[in-house]
Amino acid sequence: MFTRVVFLVLLCFSGSVSASLVSHEGLPAQYMQTTEDAAIWAQVGNNVINVGNVLAGQIIAVAPTAADYYEFRFGFGTGFIDKDHLEMVQGKQRVQDNLGDLNKPLSNQNLITWKDTPVYNAPSSGSAPFGTLSANLRYPILSKLKDRLNQTWYQIRIGHRLAWISSLDAQEDNGLPILTYHHILRDEENTRFRHTSTTTSVRAFNNQMAWLRDQGYTTLTMYQLEGYVRNKMNLPAKAVVITFDDGLKSVSRYAYPILKEYGFQATAFIISSRIKGHAQKWDPKSLQFMSVAEIKGIQDVFDIQSHTHFLHRVDGAKHPILLSRSYHVTLFDFERSRRALAQFNPHVLYLSYPFGGYDDKAVKAANDAGFHLAVTTVKGKVKPGDNPFLLKRLYILRTDSLETMSRLISNQPQG
Repeated sequence: MFTRVVFLVLLCFSGSVSASLVSHEGLPAQYMQTTEDAAIWAQVGNNVINVGNVLAGQIIAVAPTAADYYEFRFGFGTGFIDKDHLEMVQGKQRVQDNLGDLNKPLSNQNLITWKDTPVYNAPSSGSAPFGTLSANLRYPILSKLKDRLNQTWYQIRIGHRLAWISSLDAQEDNGLPILTYHHILRDEENTRFRHTSTTTSVRAFNNQMAWLRDQGYTTLTMYQLEGYVRNKMNLPAKAVVITFDDGLKSVSRYAYPILKEYGFQATAFIISSRIKGHAQKWDPKSLQFMSVAEIKGIQDVFDIQSHTHFLHRVDGAKHPILLSRSYHVTLFDFERSRRALAQFNPHVLYLSYPFGGYDDKAVKAANDAGFHLAVTTVKGKVKPGDNPFLLKRLYILRTDSLETMSRLISNQPQG
């Protein structure tokens, strides 16, 4: 019953449970105590899921609702707990916060859970347990400290409560990977682009997507990535963003059906001046671009975003022409691209720089043109607090093994 009610609430907020936070921000905290072990729920990515439990006898601050559950602060969003598991706090019990950490701003750092993770009331495994966080979560931390045994503890906040997680049970979040692709061809038809690093094979791409599915990865939109960068959204630990630059016909022919089969989402950064009025006959020996109809046909999988209008070219020295154009020319192009792509998407808010080329004036133009984020070709992962107009990405090549892919996108620090 509770799960159904929460999903109804999610629908009422049109996919954004965090909207409820605004209406409750000004309300006084209502501290209540759990009468039994209680499951807690929250929106993570697109789904409302069980995110752990709070043990009996714990005090949390909740916001009153007319439904069968209370709401409380969970990470960057709203948590839900059944009213039947709570009662008013008895006596003079209250939440201890000697250092004012409840009001301390969150750091630009998350922890990652790979298993059901114990949460303690103090930075000691001998302290009273508070509850657990479920596996496959990113959760914001306030700070870190080391105990007498040199063990690191992460301080977190749940329902206006301070709690602690041991580094033996969770990892620091080393960033979220954005995967970059361009062209995709069958091995037997790839006679011209076999030695081009930006061309992958249908077989390799299918194997990579199957690996992501089998490993339990969620694919994120750029909108969700923005929520991650700006510390505004709860996301799973196993998550990637899949991007295709240019808008080539091979994306609709080969990448689209594979992604659709696995239930994945992706982003297509389109060079808007190269969109075709009518679909071209397939020719694997040339770089062909998608038509209006082909782009519209992939939109149940692909979010359409900008790869500029006329600026995807290089000069005589093979440098991106964007670097030699004035601020005003660059701004005009960015704005024109957004207008041209509005036929597919009224919210063109994300940019991929041509050939990864950018400078200070391009960054300023991207911001002034109304983009929220921009991606580069600099190798690395995205972390909260990164410059939103200089986001790093990763390439998975046709010749890379799945072991290489695993190493690149896993939560290991990047060298």
